[in-house]
Amino acid sequence: MMTSYTVEDGRLAVREGVAEPEALRRAVWIDLLHPTAEEAQALRRALGLEIPTREEMQEIESTSRLYREGEALFLTASFLHGVESGEMGSTPITFVLGAANLVTVRHATPRAFDIFIARCRRSPAMLLASPDAVMLHLFEQVVDRIADILERVGADMDRASQATFRDARAKAKASARSADLRGVLITLGQVGEVTARANDTLLGLSRILTFTGAEKAHAVRRDNQPLLKSLVRDVRSLVEHANFLNSKANFLLDAVLGIISVEQSAIIKTFTVASVALMPPTLIASIYGMNFDLMPELHWKVGYPLALGLMVVSAVLPIVYFKRKGWL
Repeated sequence: MMTSYTVEDGRLAVREGVAEPEALRRAVWIDLLHPTAEEAQALRRALGLEIPTREEMQEIESTSRLYREGEALFLTASFLHGVESGEMGSTPITFVLGAANLVTVRHATPRAFDIFIARCRRSPAMLLASPDAVMLHLFEQVVDRIADILERVGADMDRASQATFRDARAKAKASARSADLRGVLITLGQVGEVTARANDTLLGLSRILTFTGAEKAHAVRRDNQPLLKSLVRDVRSLVEHANFLNSKANFLLDAVLGIISVEQSAIIKTFTVASVALMPPTLIASIYGMNFDLMPELHWKVGYPLALGLMVVSAVLPIVYFKRKGWL
């Protein structure tokens, strides 16, 4: 689907579908979502641009993602999307920055795009002043969105940390504790995936901003260059914060696995002590279970209670010994 955005008389004019070549040349921003062959051909006739295919957008080589063709910059990066819907993923988006137009090519809709379009309806003259202004303000919205996601992830990790290091004296039954730790593991897995994809988005933005900064004399107007520098600083700080959250998630994951290992060791220790304590009674029962005529205890009146007493004493003595050693 092709959507073109133009500022007319201070108001935002939105046209959906394939427009005439002259209308496309006047558009400040042309957004292509799942572009068809007809839309690609119309863009080629109007602007002389050959938009990349989905397979070309997914290539990871730097030279395939960041390059110049004539007067246009082709900038591609992976963007996080679908966090709210639970169908989280990363999608490559290409920004084609020309002298008079910005073309975006995408196959998914990150939340930042919807928010930016809503902002454009309120302040079209400021946000759609020029193609580079559109791109930079859109990047600014993406950065704000990533910052919100990382803040939410940080709050989730704080709750996971409290659940992990809760005072052992206040914990309930072991089964409930195990259920809590399973929930913490799931949370940490989700946190790790979100931070990894957010970091991938930030690194892609950082590469685009670095490449654009090197070309800013031709691509970015002078009044938009402070915004470019501000975005570089914001992205750098968010990359550091994402790395911190990722390190914290790994630490909590190791801590949770360590606690689970300790609890499993305690359970195994209980079974080990029980099996060791029952070995002497088993030996006594085995001896007195043998049917020999010459076994003198068979004719004792106290033989049966004596055997039971020996079993009890032989079971209690190992437990007492283990407690004195501090093994229980």
